[in-house]
Amino acid sequence: MRAASEPLKARRIYLLLKDKIASGELADGERLPGEFALAEEHNVSRVTIRQALDLLASEDLIQKKSGLGTFVHRPASKVRTVLADVANIFAHLIEMGRTTDVRLLSFDYVTPPDQIREALQLAPDERSQRSVRVRLVDGVPFSYLIAHVPERIGRSYSREDLARVPLLELIERSGLTSDSARQEISAVLSSPDVAKALDIDVGMPLVALRRTVYGKDGQPMEHLQALYRPDRYTLQMNLERTGDEGHRHWSPTAEVYRRERPRRRPPVRKVGKS
Repeated sequence: MRAASEPLKARRIYLLLKDKIASGELADGERLPGEFALAEEHNVSRVTIRQALDLLASEDLIQKKSGLGTFVHRPASKVRTVLADVANIFAHLIEMGRTTDVRLLSFDYVTPPDQIREALQLAPDERSQRSVRVRLVDGVPFSYLIAHVPERIGRSYSREDLARVPLLELIERSGLTSDSARQEISAVLSSPDVAKALDIDVGMPLVALRRTVYGKDGQPMEHLQALYRPDRYTLQMNLERTGDEGHRHWSPTAEVYRRERPRRRPPVRKVGKS
């Protein structure tokens, strides 16, 4: 039983150390404690620590130097991180569609699940146009998108259109205008199919976003379930203090959307996208 649990312990320690490296808590070039010290700290065997370090080394996150020890290595990333301004939803949706690549995995007309039917306010016999897409930045996948659109709207564009043009732009080409949206943000663990599409491990935590877009008449136009790799996607909200003295609080403030910046640069308060 113990032997079977060792790989799980090794992976847990690997993830802990990887997170510390990614966050900067363990700085580039910093020397890690020795295997014995790490084993004591995490209450595991040195074999388990060695397995965790091997995983980090396979991703080039540490370098072992003979006679000197093991050092953190953070190679400069050539892949941009998408920075999303939560308050500036529609500018972000359109701009991201234009500045990232898309891989269309499926395009069908289906009977939607009850949750989607209710969100889109569809009749019992009404179908939806369902698409699954993966978005990539610099050739690396960062989002897995499942979209449902009422069939009467979805018939205005083709599979080929969706492979080339952002969905919201296609919807608005049909004569509709997006006016508002409701979205919820949470976290989920990646399923096997999502993990394969995003090139990550099964069970990796993902940022999960559910969004329903409404037209000017208040009718739902689109329901989106979006899953994002947290190492490639950052949510940002700019805030300002509002209210009368004694009752002041933080409120979102809309900012002008601009191109995403690499995560390691210092944050620029008035730059972002959602």
